[in-house]
Amino acid sequence: MLLQQVVNGVMLGAVYALIAIGYTLIFGVLGMLHLAHGEVFMVGAFVGLVVAGRFGGNIVLALAAAMLATGLLGLVVERVAFRPLRGAHHLAPLATTIGAGIALQETARWYFGPEQKGFPSTIALTLWELGPLRVSSVQAFILVAALVLMGGVHLFLARTRAGRAVRATAEDPTVAGLLGVNVTAVVVLVFFVASALAGAAGVLVGLAYNSVHPFIGVQMGIKGLVVMLLGGLGNVPGAMLGGLVLGVLEVLGVAYFASSYRDAFAFGAVMVMLMLRPEGLLGLRLPRRD
Repeated sequence: MLLQQVVNGVMLGAVYALIAIGYTLIFGVLGMLHLAHGEVFMVGAFVGLVVAGRFGGNIVLALAAAMLATGLLGLVVERVAFRPLRGAHHLAPLATTIGAGIALQETARWYFGPEQKGFPSTIALTLWELGPLRVSSVQAFILVAALVLMGGVHLFLARTRAGRAVRATAEDPTVAGLLGVNVTAVVVLVFFVASALAGAAGVLVGLAYNSVHPFIGVQMGIKGLVVMLLGGLGNVPGAMLGGLVLGVLEVLGVAYFASSYRDAFAFGAVMVMLMLRPEGLLGLRLPRRD
C-alpha cells in the first residue's frame, strides 16, 4: 500500500517539478518571480486539449503543440511584463505578471467557458501488475515524459553552450555580459524554455485528471512556487527533488488522512522542512548574521 502511494506520488511530483523548474530558471536569471506562470501552464493544458481533440487523440502532437504555443507565449510575457521593468524594483514585475495572469485566465474563461472540460481519450488504458504495484499506461507515459523533459533540461544546462550562458547569467549578469554573453538573448531563451515546460506540464495534468478548466493555473502556480522554495531558490535539481517530495506528501495525505486534508498535510510538512532548513533541500546554507 505504501509503495503504491509513493509511486503515485512520484508521478504527480514529476509534473510539479516541471512547473517549478520554470519558476526556478526565471528567478535564477532575473531574480524576479513570474506570477503568471500558472496561467501559462493553463494555456498549455487547453492547447493540448484542442490539438488532441482535433487530431484523433495524438498525445505526442498535443504535447509538442502545447510546448511551442506556451514557449511563444512566454516570449510575449517577457517582452510586455518584464523587459520594460529591467532594473526596476524587484516588486514591480509582481504587479505586471499578476495582470498578465488575470488577462490570460479571463481570456480562457471567455473562450472556453468557466466549467471543466473533459480531456479527450489519448492513451489506451492498460494496467500492469508488478508484484504489489499497479501501474497504468497513463501513469507510465506521464512519468516517462516528465523525466525525459527534466533530463533534457539538465543536459541543456550542463552540456550546451547556451546552457553555460544561462548559468553564467544566473551567477552574475553583469560579468556575463562583460565576457561576451548576450544577456537579453539568454533571458528570452530562458522564458521560452520555462514556458514550454509549463505547457508540457499542463498537458500531463490534463491527461492525469482527465479535465482542465480556466482556473487550474492558480492552484498549480502556487504549488510550483512552494516546490521552488522547498528545493532551494534558483536551484534546478532542487526543484526536481522538491516536486517529487511534494507529490509524495500529497498522495500520502489523501491515502492516510482524507482528500480534504491533501493540501493542508503537504504544505504543513513543507513548512516544517523549511523551518528546519530555510535555504531549501539543495540550497546553499548561508552563515547566520549576528
